[in-house]
Amino acid sequence: MIYADNAATTRISDLAFEKMLPFLREQYGNASSQHTLGSTARRAVKQARRQVAEALGAQPPEVFFTSGGSEANSWVLRGTKEYFKGETIHVITTAIEHPSVLNACRALAPMGAEVTYLPIGNDGVVNINSLQSVMKPNTKLVSIMLANNEIGTVQPLAEIGMFLHSHGVWLHTDAVQAVGHIPVYVKELQVDFLSASAHKFNGAKGTGFLYIRSGISLPSMVYGGEQEYGHRAGTEHVAGITALGYALEESISTLVAESKKQRLLVKKTIEGLRAAIPDIQINAEHTPKLPGILNITLPHASGEAMMHLLDLKGICVSTSSACNSGKDDPSHVLLALGLSEKQAKSSIRISYGKYNTMEDVEKIVAATADAYEKITRKSPAT
Repeated sequence: MIYADNAATTRISDLAFEKMLPFLREQYGNASSQHTLGSTARRAVKQARRQVAEALGAQPPEVFFTSGGSEANSWVLRGTKEYFKGETIHVITTAIEHPSVLNACRALAPMGAEVTYLPIGNDGVVNINSLQSVMKPNTKLVSIMLANNEIGTVQPLAEIGMFLHSHGVWLHTDAVQAVGHIPVYVKELQVDFLSASAHKFNGAKGTGFLYIRSGISLPSMVYGGEQEYGHRAGTEHVAGITALGYALEESISTLVAESKKQRLLVKKTIEGLRAAIPDIQINAEHTPKLPGILNITLPHASGEAMMHLLDLKGICVSTSSACNSGKDDPSHVLLALGLSEKQAKSSIRISYGKYNTMEDVEKIVAATADAYEKITRKSPAT
């Protein structure tokens, strides 16, 4: 099998798996307990917090472990509304955000919040002038993802953050797809909040973190004990948190080499597919992007049919975000990019990771060309 759906999730690295195992069997203590096993678990959580902080250029008390990116995103959005309780606040986000942000924003409306959804250009990037034009006196939070999970485009957050801070507005970024794949430093990005998820950088599923800039204290989203500095109750997932710390540290140490390799894989895939399918369209082709994500439109084929044919050939790709799988709706990201509904439904995403090779590229190109030929032969364009 060739796995080319790394934007959906990644295989846990050997190092992260090895480091988490003891905390599932031998060192299974509760990190809040005062005995030896508890102390061992507590030290592991502390070390992981330090590993994350060093990777982000943050301080350990600014890092809060969560169950993943979706929880972290909800915490920021709902927490901001609760922080400004009694006020009618204005929140700005974009049309290409992950469903965990979009749905959390929709949930804010009945709570007395106004939300503006910024459009993007056909380059997949937010225009800062558009952002400035929708600002209001009661704008309290802007939530813009650092890198898109479907098309890989990277947003100019540093410029946006500088502008927002001059107006006293918080900036949150869903950096789930970016962390571990491109340099992410919270001070350079000018962000107040940053969400991430371990399974996107070869950690374990079910763990993530939220960076909250020092000086900001969001209301707790989970009540109970005093875990996570009293802000997120519940017994820590020590094994997953340990794996997260080592996976992130490992990803950062190999980031330059991995980025170079994955960009080459994408380049060779584009060259091969263009030679085999001349009318292929590369979405947001000329925009700065994550190294391993490639989103293509095949004009005379259903993306879903292509995905299933490739699956039969032992190749895993996707048609959109894994969080939207099972729906017949076209990708909201591709529609926002300016594609028609038909074009959006004729698109697939190939996303490479640390375990992909040039041999994978050759097989993916050949299989995609063969699958496309089969579909177009049966259903010729009219």
